[in-house]
Amino acid sequence: MTAVRSESAEATTASLRFPPGFVWGAATAAYQIEGAAAEDGRTPSIWDTFSHTPGRVLNGDTGDIAADHYHRFRDDVALMSDLRLGAYRFSVSWSRVQPTGRGPAVQRGLDFYRQLVDELLAKGITPVATLYHWDLPQDLEDVGGWTVRDTTERFAEYAAIMAGALGDRVPFWTTLNEPWCSAFLGYGSGVHAPGRTEPDSALKAVHHLNLAHGKAIGALRSVLPAAAQTSITLNLHQIRPLSSSPADLDAARRIDAVGNRVFLGPILSGDYPADLLADTAHLVDWEALVRDGDLAEISRPIDLLGINYYTPTLVSDSTAHTGDPEVPRNDGHGASDHSPWPGSEHVAFHLPPGETTAMRWAVDASGLYDLLMRVHREHPGLPLMVTENGAAYDDYLSPEGTVNDPQRIAYLHGHLSAVHRALADGADVRGYFLWSLMDNFEWAYGYSKRFGAVYVDFSTQRRIPKQSAHWYAAVARDNVLPDLPEEDGES
Repeated sequence: MTAVRSESAEATTASLRFPPGFVWGAATAAYQIEGAAAEDGRTPSIWDTFSHTPGRVLNGDTGDIAADHYHRFRDDVALMSDLRLGAYRFSVSWSRVQPTGRGPAVQRGLDFYRQLVDELLAKGITPVATLYHWDLPQDLEDVGGWTVRDTTERFAEYAAIMAGALGDRVPFWTTLNEPWCSAFLGYGSGVHAPGRTEPDSALKAVHHLNLAHGKAIGALRSVLPAAAQTSITLNLHQIRPLSSSPADLDAARRIDAVGNRVFLGPILSGDYPADLLADTAHLVDWEALVRDGDLAEISRPIDLLGINYYTPTLVSDSTAHTGDPEVPRNDGHGASDHSPWPGSEHVAFHLPPGETTAMRWAVDASGLYDLLMRVHREHPGLPLMVTENGAAYDDYLSPEGTVNDPQRIAYLHGHLSAVHRALADGADVRGYFLWSLMDNFEWAYGYSKRFGAVYVDFSTQRRIPKQSAHWYAAVARDNVLPDLPEEDGES
C-alpha cells in the first residue's frame, strides 16, 4: 500500500523545475534547539518558566539543553552546508540578548548570533532572522506580557538592537513567528507559555502583537540597509466547513476571522474585520484597545509575507455536529478545556479523513496551494515565502545507523508540488523553508515528536541526517522536484 500518494497528485509524471533564485532553506527556533538556558547572561523566558512548571510539558521535558545548538552551532552550520541549504531561518532568544526585555544588550548574547551569522555567510548560506518565536522574557510577562501596550515599545527597542548588531549581514528579517499561537495558545487555551486561559487577554495580546510588529518594522527600517527585506510569518489556517449548511459556513467564517483575518486585516489592509469585532465585542472593548494611530502603525509596508502551513482545519457548528474527540479545540497543539478561539466557542473541529502524521494532523497538500492562492488573489503583488512546512513521524534509528522516513519524503514532495502549482498559477512564492532542520523540543510535546530532517540522539547529541534530508538536499541542489518513485511512497 502506498503512503500519502495523494499528496503528490499535482505532479506524478514529470520533474518540476523551480524559478531561478528560488530559496531553499530550513528553519528552527531558539528555545527549541539552543539549550544553554542559563549561560552567558541569559535569563528565563516564559517558556523556561512554563516548561519547569509540573504538568505543563509531556514527561517534564524542558529546553534547558535541547539540541545544544548554542555549543554546537559550527557543526550544525557545516551540516547545513552538506545538505545544500541556501538559507537558514533562525530565531533570536530575546532574553539571551536583553535579559529583562529592556535596557542595554548583553554583548555575550549578541556575540553568539554574530558568530552564527558569520559562520553561515562563510558557508554561503543566507541568514534569515526571526526576532520573536514565542520566548518572551519572563520579566516582561511579570508586568503583563503581551496584554499590555508597554511590551510593544520594548519589542521595538529590541528590534533596533538586533538590527544594529546584525543588519549589515542579515538580509531578511521577520518580526513575529505565528502570533496566533502566542496570543491564543498562550493566553486563551493555556497550552503554550505563559499558560493563561483568559479570552479577553488573548484578544488584547493579538492587538499588541500586531502593534509590536508594526513598531518593529519602523525600528528595523530606521537601522537596516535599504536593500534588507522585512516580513512577518503567519500560520494561516486553511479552513473548510464540514457541510454547506448556513451554520457550518458561519462556523468557518468565525474561525477565519479569529484565525486569519485578525492579522491579515490590520497588517495588510489597515483595519480589523467588522465581523470579528462583532463576534468578540462581549469579550473586549475594541474602541478602547485600538487607539488612534495604531492601525497606521500596524500596516507599515512589508516586503514579504511568510506563511506556515501543516494541515487544513475542518469545522462545523457544534449544535448540529459533534466534534471529533481526538481533535482538541486548540488546533492540535495539546489538550485543553479552554478554547483558543474567542467568540467561536460553539464551533466543533473535525479530523479530515485519510493519512495523518504523528501529531494526528491530516496530510493534505492542497491546503497549502489554496492558502497561497488566496493571499495572491487578495493581495496581488505581495511576495510570499513558505517559512514552515513539514511533518512529525515516529522516526527511529535502525541497527545500521540510518533513519528511513519515506512518509516525510512523500509529505514534502506533495507540498512542494503544491508550491510549484501555485507558482504556475501566478503566486509570487520566493522560497520554501523546511520545518525543521533537526529534531528538537516540540513545545508542550517535549521531545516526543520529531519534525527534523536530521535525527538527534538527545542522549549523545549525535546528528544523523534522515533519508528525507538527503532527498531534500538533492532538490535544493538541482532546484528541481523529481517525480516520486513508487517505491519511495511505500509503507
